Amino acid sequence: MEDADTVYRDLVENQQDLLVKFNLEGRLLLVNSAYCETMGKDRESLVGSVFMPVTDERYSDVIATQMTRLFRPPFVCVVEQWLQTPKGMRCISWSAKSILDGERTVVAIVASGRDITRLKSEQKAIKKKDEELMLVLESGSRMYYSHTPDHAMTYVSPRIRVLLGCRPGAGKHSWTEYLTDNPVNASGLERTIRAVTSGRREPPYRLEMARSDGSRIWVEVDEIPVVKNGKTVAIAGSVVDVTDRMHVEEGQAEAELLFKGSRTKPAAPGGAGEKSPIAFFRSIFSKEGSGEEEDCFSGIPENLK
Repeated sequence: MEDADTVYRDLVENQQDLLVKFNLEGRLLLVNSAYCETMGKDRESLVGSVFMPVTDERYSDVIATQMTRLFRPPFVCVVEQWLQTPKGMRCISWSAKSILDGERTVVAIVASGRDITRLKSEQKAIKKKDEELMLVLESGSRMYYSHTPDHAMTYVSPRIRVLLGCRPGAGKHSWTEYLTDNPVNASGLERTIRAVTSGRREPPYRLEMARSDGSRIWVEVDEIPVVKNGKTVAIAGSVVDVTDRMHVEEGQAEAELLFKGSRTKPAAPGGAGEKSPIAFFRSIFSKEGSGEEEDCFSGIPENLK
């Protein structure tokens, strides 16, 4: 039967993870074969050397701050270290634990390290793709958001915050807090509630919202319920600022009322073919190439044509 020392040595030397022990001065007391192989050095040259040689001052401060946890309960910490190795820079995630004496004083530290360089590279690639996607999303006219079924915001496009006049770090928790008292908003809120309840997409709708300075804007909302296991877990949507469009539509509606009113007036004697000013301007901007335009100009004196 193997003795305990042999068993422990086999466990340490056959680990894929890097295993080290260092004193309170940060000098290595013990290293396993995996650590030697990673560093490209023999055991003799590594024992007694500094465990975490750090040249970047800011990086050194981060490491030092994290490792202060080794001197208070529960005497453990996790730190990441970039090491120069024969294979290039490698990122090692260290899980460290203090060795205590009978008086619970730290006398040494042991740590196991795992190479997470590949994971870091994948995270960096994902972050880059996310940034590129956000650039595309934020470049269009639509602005995106998401909220929980009870209307709490989980993501808000920075452009929506600008549109609503939110200061950095400020903003209301629920999107419903931005709604004005305009009765049309009740219909929009109903559609959101129906989407949450049914899990089906509702037609786009418009809302009037209040900016932080008290001014009001109109947005067109298009939402999709996010359903998991038959239950709506979130609402993802987009908004478009239609304030200017609303003003134009209101102006068109008013002009249409005036136009309809002008047609109900009786024609003056001898002026059966005469057109109202509204009809005149409508014909100017009409896209239809009819003879109406000529009729409109027929009532203008020759010296004004």
